[in-house]
Amino acid sequence: MNQSGLPTPPPTSATSATNPAQSSSNAAGQSASDVSLGSIVTTITSASSPSQLNQYLRSCASKDVREVLLASILPGSQDPLTLLNARDHTLGMLYILSARLHTVASDKPSRHHIEGFCRDFIPDHARLAPDRVTLLATGIRQFAEVEGNPKLAIAPLSDLLVKYPPTLSHLTTIHPIFLTICVATRHFTAAIPVLAHSITTIDLSLSDLTYHDNLIYHYAGGIALAALKNWSAAEELFEICASSPGSAASAIQMEALKKLALVQLIYRGKTSPPSKYMHPILMRLFKATPYSSFMNAYPLQRDYLRTIVANEQQLFANERTLGLITQALDRAPRWAIKKLTTTYLTLHLSDIGREVGISDENEVKSLILSMIECSEISAELSADGTVSFSDPPVKFEKTDVDRVLAQAQQQDALLVRLEKEMERNREYLTKAVKSKDDAGWGPAMDEDGAFGDRPPSNWVEDMSFS
Repeated sequence: MNQSGLPTPPPTSATSATNPAQSSSNAAGQSASDVSLGSIVTTITSASSPSQLNQYLRSCASKDVREVLLASILPGSQDPLTLLNARDHTLGMLYILSARLHTVASDKPSRHHIEGFCRDFIPDHARLAPDRVTLLATGIRQFAEVEGNPKLAIAPLSDLLVKYPPTLSHLTTIHPIFLTICVATRHFTAAIPVLAHSITTIDLSLSDLTYHDNLIYHYAGGIALAALKNWSAAEELFEICASSPGSAASAIQMEALKKLALVQLIYRGKTSPPSKYMHPILMRLFKATPYSSFMNAYPLQRDYLRTIVANEQQLFANERTLGLITQALDRAPRWAIKKLTTTYLTLHLSDIGREVGISDENEVKSLILSMIECSEISAELSADGTVSFSDPPVKFEKTDVDRVLAQAQQQDALLVRLEKEMERNREYLTKAVKSKDDAGWGPAMDEDGAFGDRPPSNWVEDMSFS
């Protein structure tokens, strides 16, 4: 390529006597008018250097011409994909598939070629063209939507996501695309193998990620896990989404904050203090919503909780939180009873019913027995209807201790690795040195006070938590 951006003239005969190692770089010297799909396929099948082939495919013609060529068919209506295979021609197939999935007038590739590539491609070669991987992922989603069956994208995207990054702890542009499809089609279990790995690494050379990609992935992951009633994991992902630092609060973070509060009420019976990294405007906006009123009245004021749900039912339905609201309301008596165990040693069933808002003693009795059976409380029910509460016995199994120790060791190793990576980060070191120098002029700012005193959507999935 010369400085004007046009292809350079063909090499002289002395240098154009090609060998396999030079085929892709020499092919890049063709003029734009000489480039055809046939010559591109020939270069793909004869190239021995993936990096040189990637450079050729990027520069063989202008962007518009290149995409049209890659999306075309060989003379005689022969599909070029039939001449290639994912193991030997990863880059070539990646460019052709992504072009054909995004070019309007092209013949779309078959599901067989899409699924075969995602299953068999060579990750190291695909990582040379991360932008084409993103194009492929979005193209697969669009292909499935045009077919009228979005779930067709789940299997190939799952294979692509598992193979492409070095580990599943690396966030890529494929993550949010895959998770939103799993949620939209209600195939929540398909996301479990991916969600089982916490995101610890963001490598911009691996994917052209944006801040929004991070928010969508964790928000969609929280929805999937909440739908599966994995409350602890759902809480973590919603909190990551809501508290991810940014220059401004996002609508999707507000939706995550609402669902975070409801998940915590279901799982813990109360909400936790917000993260210090959460944008302060989010909590101010949240306090003006019915969710804040519901949270403050939970779990003892059951009649008031029902009134909130009745008055705001349409809002909750529109925001797809009615399922979570209903589950939180159903669990309110259990959390109210657990609160009573911290205050009283004995109570009659009628007294418990009055405290938790249940008038039927038989219903209170059934609830107490259910909680005892599930080990939610430690209590005894006498024949006269008196409930005696006691502290639950502490039990430790060796397997539990071993599991906790193993988790602690894994977290310690992860923190050590992340600390070493931060120490090699030039931007981090610059800020650290600057912060140390600034400290000589006065006390350093307390991070907890950076956002003031902490109080004790662009994309919202169309689903309910029934």
